[in-house]
Amino acid sequence: METVNPNRGFLATVITCRCPRCREGKLFKYPLSIRISRNMEMHDECPVCKQPTDIEIGFYYGTGYLSYLICIAIVIVSFLIWYLTIGFSFHDRRFLYWIIFSCVLLGILQPWLMRFSRVLWLSFFVKYDSRWRDHKPEDPERIVKEQMKNW
Repeated sequence: METVNPNRGFLATVITCRCPRCREGKLFKYPLSIRISRNMEMHDECPVCKQPTDIEIGFYYGTGYLSYLICIAIVIVSFLIWYLTIGFSFHDRRFLYWIIFSCVLLGILQPWLMRFSRVLWLSFFVKYDSRWRDHKPEDPERIVKEQMKNW
């Protein structure tokens, strides 16, 4: 039986925080919010295809580096846009305003960036399977149930 591919591609899957294996299931339990503890609560497995979301202990530590790179990219893009549209001058406060704008922008984007970096990190290790209904997800090799969420 041929499975139907979802209408979303890789980028749409990551931006909407869906499972990288089936591209259908939502990985987070609650909608995006400012409360970080609720914001980061993930399902233990994808509600649609049953792909485990925590592959090994400490799996998501690498997302800190990924999130940092994404923030640097956002700052560089905001710098270029600000430079091309408003410009910089040390005779007035335009440079200071850009710094304030960048800090506020990153502060507003932070809850989403934390989720985005987790889903992007997971997608590096879990590949899309168009026939996921026919294949069982791979069992994580280094899972110790007693140690899960022990960070």
